[in-house]
Amino acid sequence: MSMRVDFVTKEFPPQIYGGAGVHVTELVSALADLVDTRVHAFGPERDQVGVRSYQTPKSFSEANPALQTLATDLEMVPAIQGADIVHSHTWYANFAGQVASMLYATPHVITAHSLEPLRPWKKEQLGGGYEVSSFIEKSAYLQASRIIAVSSGMRDDILASYPELNPAKVTVVHNGVDSDKWSPTNDPQVLKEFGIDPSRRSIIFVGRITRQKGLTYFLQAVRELPEDVQIILAAGAPDTPELLAEVEALVDTLMNRRTGVIWIAEHLPQHKLAALLTFADLFACPSIYEPLGIVNLEAMACGTAVVATQTGGIPEVVAHGSTGWLVPIDQVKDGSGTPNNPGEFISRWAETMNLALKSGSLEEFGQAGRQRAVDEFSWKTIATRTLEVYQSALSS
Repeated sequence: MSMRVDFVTKEFPPQIYGGAGVHVTELVSALADLVDTRVHAFGPERDQVGVRSYQTPKSFSEANPALQTLATDLEMVPAIQGADIVHSHTWYANFAGQVASMLYATPHVITAHSLEPLRPWKKEQLGGGYEVSSFIEKSAYLQASRIIAVSSGMRDDILASYPELNPAKVTVVHNGVDSDKWSPTNDPQVLKEFGIDPSRRSIIFVGRITRQKGLTYFLQAVRELPEDVQIILAAGAPDTPELLAEVEALVDTLMNRRTGVIWIAEHLPQHKLAALLTFADLFACPSIYEPLGIVNLEAMACGTAVVATQTGGIPEVVAHGSTGWLVPIDQVKDGSGTPNNPGEFISRWAETMNLALKSGSLEEFGQAGRQRAVDEFSWKTIATRTLEVYQSALSS
């Protein structure tokens, strides 16, 4: 009889807004031929076979968002009965995995996409809810049978954040990319739609407007780029109105100084994003916290050279001097990832982007990045390694 694995997740198509949602979607698809997969996801009803959706119970409709999350998690638990493995993703779903595991004696596997202790800026967004999310995550991690880290850097962060954990329980299985879907995509119509000049060079940022993505530093660094370079910002879903206002002010300053600043705030369909990544001469990932950074893999799979911060799991994806350039960062040791010297970090970014644009290596690095994404980050490999983690959890 096939092993039954129940996934619990906040994000699942059609509602995906971050790397964790992409990961769950691709992993479920890659595992479908190997195990009996069932998905329990937040959000409206879905019509996919094996996928159940859960909304906030009516009695919690006015409650704090953290309480709404926990109430939704509890709604999931009864349907998980009978699973061989329960696999949770992010603190939003960890509570459902933990309770189901205790109730039904089912091994609980967690994939760590981020860590609450390393996201202290979430206090801006969640207030007291951040204390709740931190408590839930810690409790779930200490209870879990196995924890999957999406990079070696992430594994180090997990063991530093939760020193009580047995290191043998924490295994590295990298994130992946679908290199058939994410591949060089030339579509002049997409450029036209967003007012991008095909005759000019460009650098692109893709990400949510959240502190960890480093967008505010990037917007200051690109002031030093040559005038002909277009700045494409595929940036939306701000964490807070205050952060959005900060980004708007920086973009206004940039637009007053140079032409070719294109800000796309809407969530883009995959084809359009692939076309923008393919067109760009350079992809920028200025994150100050990044467990792995699927978006770097997507850019590489589209054949685009990358400039990225040398932090977290990024150096395990971007090969410095081969598929891109890494920007060193000296970070405050408070878990926030904030640069010790923001001015120096911004200068290093400006310097490295200019170096990359002058290098003559963009095409060569882009091709090498595509090859690396295909060879080392396929979902088939990741599914096989994840299955090994399940089997280890079942046999312990």
